[in-house]
Amino acid sequence: MKSTCSYFNPLTSDNLDIWNELEGSDGNIFYLTLAEDEVTGDYTRLTLFKDGYDSQKFGAKSHDYPEEIFVVKGRLYDKAFGIWLEEGHCASRAPFELHGPFVADGDVVIFEVSNVSQRV
Repeated sequence: MKSTCSYFNPLTSDNLDIWNELEGSDGNIFYLTLAEDEVTGDYTRLTLFKDGYDSQKFGAKSHDYPEEIFVVKGRLYDKAFGIWLEEGHCASRAPFELHGPFVADGDVVIFEVSNVSQRV
């Protein structure tokens, strides 16, 4: 069963200290796990890309489980698809679907639901 938390706004300046820096991003990508199932590995999180950051050094990504994303704030260019993802864009990614690297236009917040328990 996924963990739970009470109402709070992770996007306010009061809560910036609860975000975790993605190793190797030089302070340009942060994530915040909102819920996690310690048994299955399924998780829900927010990812924040800082304005102007290009994640080219991480290359394109894919994983062996499905993932759903929703752009909460900002605009992000997905080089694998050659499109700008803007506020309101969403995707339900199949396992092994290639995505990224990404370029952020403004600070970008992505809501992610990763279904690790559905690995193929």
